[in-house]
Amino acid sequence: MSTEANGEGAGAARGWRVGLLGYGEVGRILGEDLRRLGVARVLAWDRKLDQPAQAQPLREHAAAGGVALAQSAEALAGDCDLLISAVTASQALAVARQCAGALRAGAWFLDLNSASPRAKSQAAEAIDAAGGRYVEAAVMTSVPPYRSQVPMLLGGAHAREIEPALRALGFSKARFGDSRLGVVSATKMCRSVMIKGLEAMVIESFSAARAYGVEDAVLASLAETFPGIDWERQGAYFFQRVIEHGRRRSEEMREVARTVEEAGLTPWSAAGSAERQAWVADLADRGVFGQRGAAGFARSPDWRTEADRLLGASPRSGAATAED
Repeated sequence: MSTEANGEGAGAARGWRVGLLGYGEVGRILGEDLRRLGVARVLAWDRKLDQPAQAQPLREHAAAGGVALAQSAEALAGDCDLLISAVTASQALAVARQCAGALRAGAWFLDLNSASPRAKSQAAEAIDAAGGRYVEAAVMTSVPPYRSQVPMLLGGAHAREIEPALRALGFSKARFGDSRLGVVSATKMCRSVMIKGLEAMVIESFSAARAYGVEDAVLASLAETFPGIDWERQGAYFFQRVIEHGRRRSEEMREVARTVEEAGLTPWSAAGSAERQAWVADLADRGVFGQRGAAGFARSPDWRTEADRLLGASPRSGAATAED
């Protein structure tokens, strides 16, 4: 196994066996990019592979892209030079511990998950104690538009060492952040108080405004106060992202709340945002917003349509929801 990350080893990284823990939206994007770049062997595992109804699309995507699927997380960990963890926030620590004992000596574990600094430190302890090399990565914006070139900060004792190799693997905007564990994750999580919180606030504000018939006046006022933001377009985007990925976002915001608590503050904003994101996810699971489109994105490009569906499923309409 070649695990040198400096000098000649950076170019040799394309000969690595790269494993993807989690084959959801992010895992599939990274798998596509790694294969397109010519990485010799890309493998993946996802817990949905054990669920027949959800496994088939993953298997079809993997077969079409030349990604090999492992039988378990442990099997994947034991067969890779670099393991990239892109699971849900609630599973980040558990999957690191699950894989630790199966890792090859000196193998890299790149943790992309949105978890609190404490959770990242605990994951690092498990990986490093087993002879692996743990690196936390704070992904600083949404992955789909940027794909493998999404900006990310690398943290931990091994972060500077792996940076050249990641660039050779197509992560051109991965850069060293801090050698202290938890610092780059704290950066990401504090940012999420604003970004994910703004999503939740927009959904709540715009939907309530729609219920009162004052949405046009509210948007006009926002445009006057914040003239650099196209609130119509931004609102549509926020509704779409939360409807499609509210479950993952709510889990991240619960980790954000833990991060705020670890700083000694009561996470009123983060906790409320987590609840709003989870509420929308519950409605999406019930089919309130209709079926996913062919692209797997939100159902309507018009936020008003989605707000009407949301309001129609609220207690005010007599329908039972997670807010009952």
